[in-house]
Amino acid sequence: MSEVNNSLAAKRVAKLLDENSFMEIGSMVTSRSTDFNLTSGDTPSDGVITGHGLIDGNLVFVYSQDASVLGGTIGEMHARKIASIYDMAMKMGAPVIGLLDCAGVRLQESMDALDGLGQIIAKETEASGVVPQITAVFGNCGGGLSVVPALSDFSFMEEKGKLFVNAPNTIDGNRTDKCDTSSASYQAEETGVVDGFGTEDEILAEIRELVTILPSNNGTGGLSDDCEDDLNRACESMDTMKGDAHYVISEIADDHIFVETKKDFAKGLVTGFIRLNGTTVGVVANNSQIHDENGNLTDEFKPVFTHRGVDKATELVSFCDAFEIPVLTITNVKGYKATMCTEKHMAKALARLTYAFANASVPKVNLIVGDAYGSAYVNMNSKAVGADLVYAWPTAKVTAMDAELAAKILYDGASAAELKEKASEYDALQGSINAAARRGYIDRIVEPVDTRKYLVAAFEMLYTKSISESMKKHGTK
Repeated sequence: MSEVNNSLAAKRVAKLLDENSFMEIGSMVTSRSTDFNLTSGDTPSDGVITGHGLIDGNLVFVYSQDASVLGGTIGEMHARKIASIYDMAMKMGAPVIGLLDCAGVRLQESMDALDGLGQIIAKETEASGVVPQITAVFGNCGGGLSVVPALSDFSFMEEKGKLFVNAPNTIDGNRTDKCDTSSASYQAEETGVVDGFGTEDEILAEIRELVTILPSNNGTGGLSDDCEDDLNRACESMDTMKGDAHYVISEIADDHIFVETKKDFAKGLVTGFIRLNGTTVGVVANNSQIHDENGNLTDEFKPVFTHRGVDKATELVSFCDAFEIPVLTITNVKGYKATMCTEKHMAKALARLTYAFANASVPKVNLIVGDAYGSAYVNMNSKAVGADLVYAWPTAKVTAMDAELAAKILYDGASAAELKEKASEYDALQGSINAAARRGYIDRIVEPVDTRKYLVAAFEMLYTKSISESMKKHGTK
């Protein structure tokens, strides 16, 4: 490795990749600038280690910023090395992984350094939807550099890392001890920029797991592997645990493996990846309960959309469509969260989600496990907006609204006895899953215990799905 092979940056690369697989590129590069007494001896590898290696045998390209060299700051040559790695990754069709530890733009190089930052962002944009991009923040990542993890498909943070646009103490009315807006927990729980945080070893392990379940590029199609799990395996206790999407998803998945994304953000909606018969599938699921490993209820939410949850889902669906990954939705939603904050953002957020589902050409299957009420159901990958197949459990409901509320609206002023009778009538005619199936809105009613085998068969059938491209250049959402 380079002259800085004992640095934290080098050690992170070694821990991330398969043993002895890393091949460094550009180890002799140093800064060209001599302003403010800067010399080439000050900048070994110009503060960033770049190269390629393997993760579980899969080719990846890596850059790792070295905080021991001028704080890992971005200079002209530093940026060129990262841009070069992106060019190679796109040619070879392999993921790019960035390990960030940077004090910002190098002041000694000023405008050249700013241009370098712009080059990195431009390469990220060029690579978006072509190869997966993953970043992890160790140490600092502030100011304009915060765009880099935000532009990535998946981002992680070390617990002691700092990620910010404006430092906490520069925000009016705030200070670090009041609310550390740069902390890993804040970025994971409040902004949704970060998919997960933990120790260095934990997040490097999460990156390795993610790489093994994702396709290397947008030209290979959905990733498939051998499946040793029983394709007809019964899914036990599904009906009693339908509120906990984590349980439902893991029961369906091959070997019960679920790789969750943005797990600490908008917990009322769960996103991530599983394999079904060895094929990677993206999952978006409404979530109203969380249980611990012993089955004890630890948290509960109303079964409604929030704008944060909707944004989270949109990102997952868009990523899956770009990389030809099929999408499974698990629906259990009654409406929208009603708060002033949510109202400010909800309509736009829903428009983007509905557009993402309708625009996605990959196989799309919707499983209704509970309630599917009103326009919230329409937004959630309904047949109307493009689901190829819609399955439902026998106890599920698809309706415009709760039967009792509908009766009160339709028969305003009626007696309690009459309202009860009309609610029962409305439920039978408009709320039952059988009524939806008779109208063609549900393709099959499946028993919870048989869910896995039917979903495996559904995606197998849809494997060769193909849609002709329209003449339009692109949509506007």
